[in-house]
Amino acid sequence: MNSPQRPRVPRRALDGVLLLDKPLGLSSNDALIRAKRLYLAKKAGHTGTLDPLATGLLPLCFGEATKFSQDLLEADKTYEATMRLGVRTSTGDAEGEAIDTRAVACDEAAVRTAMSGFLGGITQIPPMYSALKRDGKPLYEYARAGQTVEREGRQVTILTLEMLACALPDVTFRVTCSKGTYVRTLAEDIGEALGCGAHLVALRRTGVGALTLEHAVTLDALSDAPQAERDAWLQPVDALLSTFPSVELNEDATRRFLHGQRLKLSELGISADAAKAPRVRVYAEAEGRLLGVAKPGDGVLAPERLVVTAQS
Repeated sequence: MNSPQRPRVPRRALDGVLLLDKPLGLSSNDALIRAKRLYLAKKAGHTGTLDPLATGLLPLCFGEATKFSQDLLEADKTYEATMRLGVRTSTGDAEGEAIDTRAVACDEAAVRTAMSGFLGGITQIPPMYSALKRDGKPLYEYARAGQTVEREGRQVTILTLEMLACALPDVTFRVTCSKGTYVRTLAEDIGEALGCGAHLVALRRTGVGALTLEHAVTLDALSDAPQAERDAWLQPVDALLSTFPSVELNEDATRRFLHGQRLKLSELGISADAAKAPRVRVYAEAEGRLLGVAKPGDGVLAPERLVVTAQS
């Protein structure tokens, strides 16, 4: 006798941003799946991966917010990390096997001096244990098969690099860096500059663009919370766009904008800063409702990505 099928729980059309504090040992995708299940959300995505051994800020986008996740992929990131000098590993972090051990003969002053040499634009060779693809296959698959492939150096920018603690052989630091920076590789390169090698033993992301851990929530806290409290953790879609200047449109301009029409800047009365910005966030003046983002240029405001709502 067949057991009766459980009725499907209806999915919810949610729009917003969840600042998740990802736990240790969980992949970004697994964290997304758990959060999506808790919210019963129809559509969700994350904004760039964190390694399972990394913790911290993982912004998750629901519904219409997924349209703007690319802006966070491009944003600068801030991390707090601990590197252990004297040991190199196969993966550049504590997950790999030790492949080289050397004496740590430096002191705190030498570490500070070495770190200062990595400020600004630098070239990094992406690690073999990374998700970058070669011939359609992630590099980590080659690495697991014992193969090493040539990787081109990539230009990244280290905006700030500050030592937080030094208890040799461990050094804890805070770094703000451009997209595409591998903190594992940064630790390894600092170790090489010191002549003793290094690997990463802890990594926590504390900032993505203007977003910080201050308003983040853990999966455990979400699991224990009632639905209404859970929903209160969701931030509005424009939380992803806080660094863009804002433009408000009257009713007629709102209607034309939502139909994808370009609007003359001279008719909108927008600020000089907004007119020169690469992108602006656009609102309906009467309701304060986010309409989307647009590009000013050549005397017009061109719709780029629109937010679809029942009112649209």
